[in-house]
This record gives sequence, structure tokens and C-alpha cells, in this order.
Amino acid sequence: MTEQTPISAAGGADWRDGVVYQIYPRSFADSDGDGTGDLRGILDHLGHFGPDAMPVDAIWLSPIYPSPGRDLGYDVTDHTRVDPLLGTEADFDRLVAACHERGIKVILDLVMNHTSDESAWFLASKASREGPYADFYLWRDPRGFDAEGNPIPPNNWVSFFGGPGWEWVAERKQFYYHTFLVGQPELNWRNPAVEAAQWDMVRGWLARGVDGFRLDVFNAFLKDPDLRDNPVVESGNSPWARLEHRYDIDQADFVDLMSRFRAILDEEPGRLSVGELFTGGTKRAAEYTQGRHHIVFDWSLMESPWTAAAFGAGIDLREAAYGTDLWPTVALSNHDRERQATRLSSSVGRDRDPDRDAIAKAAAVVVLALRGTPFLYYGEEIGMTDVDIPRAEIVDPPALRAGPDFPWYDRSRCRTPMQWRPGPGAGFSDGRPWLRLAPDADRRNVAVESADPDSVLGAYRRLLTFRARSQAIRAGGMERLASGDPDVLAWTRVGGGQRLLVLVNFVGEARRIRVAGLGAGRWVPRVGTHRDPAAVGDDGSVVLRPDEAVIFEAVDP
Repeated sequence: MTEQTPISAAGGADWRDGVVYQIYPRSFADSDGDGTGDLRGILDHLGHFGPDAMPVDAIWLSPIYPSPGRDLGYDVTDHTRVDPLLGTEADFDRLVAACHERGIKVILDLVMNHTSDESAWFLASKASREGPYADFYLWRDPRGFDAEGNPIPPNNWVSFFGGPGWEWVAERKQFYYHTFLVGQPELNWRNPAVEAAQWDMVRGWLARGVDGFRLDVFNAFLKDPDLRDNPVVESGNSPWARLEHRYDIDQADFVDLMSRFRAILDEEPGRLSVGELFTGGTKRAAEYTQGRHHIVFDWSLMESPWTAAAFGAGIDLREAAYGTDLWPTVALSNHDRERQATRLSSSVGRDRDPDRDAIAKAAAVVVLALRGTPFLYYGEEIGMTDVDIPRAEIVDPPALRAGPDFPWYDRSRCRTPMQWRPGPGAGFSDGRPWLRLAPDADRRNVAVESADPDSVLGAYRRLLTFRARSQAIRAGGMERLASGDPDVLAWTRVGGGQRLLVLVNFVGEARRIRVAGLGAGRWVPRVGTHRDPAAVGDDGSVVLRPDEAVIFEAVDP
């Protein structure tokens, strides 16, 4: 790949330059002692993102809207307001203002595919086939009736969360469709009034200073106008997987819909939107990426085991799909997936200390040095791991229905409270936390790791500080290189007159890599997993320690 000119050079903020930090508000910091994180808790901890701490460019807030909580905020009753559980409207405005004072942008999580069944829109729609909200959802008559007189769903669509996708409502004598929980009825995006209402909501948040949006399951917004049956496939480990989703996602006119959305954001420069691709691969993610500021999550690396072969294949797949004109995302974890320290170490049979921390540091180099916008999930910077949650304490509804025909990861495990300091509540809350803390919270927390430059947090701080100053890493081109060792990945980043070489050792053994022929000049170590990154010897080779990753810079002879 060739060197790229940063878009920001043409004027306006370039989101390729930014690092986005995802906050799950219920689990970040509790300011009032009720055991649930809130907006004031986030405000109180903005120092965590300072230039001398974790220099990030934006925070992404998982849903903050009023919700019955059946899907932990992803079942929304009112997209225009703040959930009182999390704070007041004034708290939100203060948080946005405080972030902007620190040069941090604010991204909201928009749930526009569905609402809660307690939404005023749905209650009005459910009550009558007449009126302004009658056609706001996917209502359909039954296909017929069975021998017992029971209504038959209009097609064979099912729920991603298990069970049927259609729910009968006696009041309307019709079914409504839900891709997810029964309490999350699907909006009818083919009704112009729905689109207009959603755009009004988007403009309202922009007027309050929001800088961008993460779009939940965005490629599921539009459905086939005729709601045709999906083709049935032979394989699949769940009812959802045994259908080819030809008519309920990825419709041909979806790109046009997103263009109308982007036109609103582009009325002012520098606004970001990132789409969550729902059941789709890297190629599809690249197809939905638009222009400078609309990027799309791609899961190739989030689903790869911690081996050089798997990550190399994932990186090559991404680079081929995106080319030099499109900009990818880089993420190894989020609120729906295992924490990376757990997943990556488990994938190679090393889910133990100190291996987890060593792999977590090397993964930090991968996330922050690949081409793309990095998304960091809260707690990854201190190496937080998944927490075993007893069944009686599970707060992820689909996890309670998991079984042989419905494999499901309990998302409670990766949503536990942020660990700030030793002691009761780990600095998260003075009350009883809404989810149990990790058993290692007294030693794995921000306070303890801040005092230890060899900690996971120490590595993240070094890497983020270096990235903030490096044009090559923020916006440069990338080229994969052969390292000469199957356990070590190598790539270059070039831009702004800077040439960098990244080496990542994926195993817990030392590896010797010859770097003398990998570029002109002399390679000088700048930053890595260790405070004293491995240097190039007189013979032109470098000995990487177990699990070590290093970023070198080319210096003229």
C-alpha cells in the first residue's frame, strides 16, 4: 500500500486520527451510591483521559435513554431523553461541555432499529390500526390459522435471541416482528414518518453538542417490502443460523438511507458515525463505509484466536476489502463480547497470570498500531477479565435461555464495574454494585496500575501518548511484511515524513527477527509492551522477548 495524505490536511477534523473509548454507563462510575453507574460518575472521572493519563479523542456512551432495562438500555422508550437512572438532562449537558473543554468528543449509541414495547410510539400503534403511529412498526395479518384456530405468522422469520420472530397482539389482531426480544418491536423504516421522526431525534442530540453516533445493528433497519420468507439452509446451530437472511437485513436501498442520515451529520464538519454491522463480514463492512466520517465495525479480528497466522489473515482480509480509499475500525472487544484479556489468552490455552497481562499489552499494540480507528472498551486498559456470574445474578436476558439450540455468551461477564482502586466497591460505588466485581479488583485497578509503569495501564498510556504524536500511525498507509518467523507479525506505517515498523510476538517464547532489510535507515525502538523495548543489535536483528511487541522508527544513517 502507498502512503496516504491525511484527510485532515484538506481541512476539518479527521476521525481517522482519533481513539474512541467505549463507556458502558451503568458500569463505569457511580456518583450517588445506588450501585449503578451514572453520568456524574463519568464526569468525575474525566481525568482518566487526560494527556498525562489516557489521551483519547472521544468517548462513546452505550445507551443512556429511558428503558425498562430488559436488554440493558437497548430497549428504548424515548430516544430524546436521558434515563433518570443515569442522571438528569443537565447532567448530560454538563458532561458534554466538560468533555469539549478537554478536547474530547462525545458519541451516543443510537438504537433506531427498534424501541421498547413500553414506548409511547408502540403503545399508540398497538392500540389501533388508525392514527399517526399505526404504521410505525412491522405489523402484518396472519398467513392463516391452524386447525386449533391459532394465527400463523406471516413468514418464517425468527428472533436472533431465540424463538419466533413474530408476536401476536389481540388488540390489533395482527403480528408484529422483533429481531431481538419480544419487548423490542421492529420499527417500519419504509414509513416516511418513521424516518422523519428519527432524523428529528438525531438533530436534537446534535443541537445539544453531540459529535457523532454509533448505530446499533444498522444494516437491519430496512426489510424486504413484501416480507418474503427467508431461504432455509441445512447447517446452523440455531434457528437464526438455519436461515439465509436475504430479506430481513442488507436491503438494496439501505445505502441510500444511510446517505440521507450522513447528509444531516455533514451539515457541520467533523461528525462521526460508526455502524454496527449485524451478521455480516469484512467485505460487507467495507461496502457500507462512506466518505470521510462514516465507518463500520468489522469483526474479523474480534473473532480471531491469538496467533500470528489468524491475525495476519484477518489483517490481510481487511486491507484487501478496504483498499487505500476506505478507512476501517480496529476493535478487539465491546459490551457484547468476551473481554480481550480473557478471550485472547483462552484461545491459545494461556488463560492465566502473568500470560493474560502479557497478551493484553501485545493486543494493545495491535489495536493502536494497525491502520484504522481504534475503539477501546472500558477496563481493557487495566487488563480486566470476564467475571463468573452465578445464574441468579445474570442480567443478560438471552443468557437465561441459552441451550443446545441457542448458544449464547452471557454478556453480564464483560459488563462488570470498572475497577478504580482497592477497597470495598473498588472505587466504583459506595453501595452494592449492580453486578459483582472481579475477584482481582484489589490488585487490578487504576490506582495500583498507575503506580506501576510495567502494568497493562502503563503500556496503554505509553502507546496512546506515542500515537497522539505520530502522523504515520494516526493516518498513514500500511504494508504487511514477512518477518521470517511464523509467530511474529510485521508491518510498516508510513505518513507525515515518518516510517514505522511494528513487530508483534504472538507466543510466550523469545523470537529473533532480522530487520536490517526491512527498510532504509536504522530502526530505533520508540515504544512497546515493555518500558525498555527490544533494540536492534549490531547484526541487524532484534530479539523479541516472550509476548513482546515493539514500534520502531526509521532514522537516517
